[in-house]
Amino acid sequence: MKPLTACRECPRLAAHLDTLKLKHPDWHNAPVPGLGPIDAALLVLGLAPGRMGANRTGLPFVGDRSANWLCERLKAAGCLDADGLPTNIRISNAVKCLPPGNRPTTAEIKQCVSKWMLTELLAPRVVLALGGIAHNAVLRAQRLTLNAYPFSHGAVHHLDQLILIDSFHPSPLNTQTGRLSVEMFDTVLAKAIQNTH
Repeated sequence: MKPLTACRECPRLAAHLDTLKLKHPDWHNAPVPGLGPIDAALLVLGLAPGRMGANRTGLPFVGDRSANWLCERLKAAGCLDADGLPTNIRISNAVKCLPPGNRPTTAEIKQCVSKWMLTELLAPRVVLALGGIAHNAVLRAQRLTLNAYPFSHGAVHHLDQLILIDSFHPSPLNTQTGRLSVEMFDTVLAKAIQNTH
C-alpha cells in the first residue's frame, strides 16, 4: 500500500493540492499524517489540515492560529514537550488533505475514514473530537448511527471499547467569539485525559 502522503484517492482534494503546489511550491501540499505516538491512549482529532497550518507545515495543528491556541492548551496540560511535540497523545485529522473552503464532502470523509483513520483508532482509549466532522468520522469508523450520538461540546459518548469526547473546534471563529473559551476547553481536555487511565 502507498504511504499516506502519496494518497490521491479523492480527485477534488488532489486537484486542490496540485493548484496550491503551483502557487506555493515550498509548502507541504499533500496529505498530512498524524503526529505523536501511534499507541497513545488519547487521540486529539481535528477536521482537516488548515491552509496556513498543516497544509503548509506538514504537521497537524502546527503553523496557524487554531494550532497556536490548541498547542498552548495542550502544553499547559502536560501533553506537549518543550519543543511542542506530543509526548503522551496523538494529534491527527479526520480528513488528511486540505479541502477547498475547509469543507470536505461526505464521500471524502468516508474515504479517509476507511483508508487511513481506522488504523489510528486501534490504540486510543479516548478520542477528543474537535468539531462535528471529527466526531462523525469516529462514529463512521465504528459503524455507528450518527444521530444516535449527537455532537455537543463536553459530551462523553461510550462506544464499546472507545470513549468519544466532544469539543468545539479551536478555530478563531470559535475562540475569538467566546463560543470556545480556555476554561471550556481545559475542562474537556482534563476529562479526556482522566478517561485514559
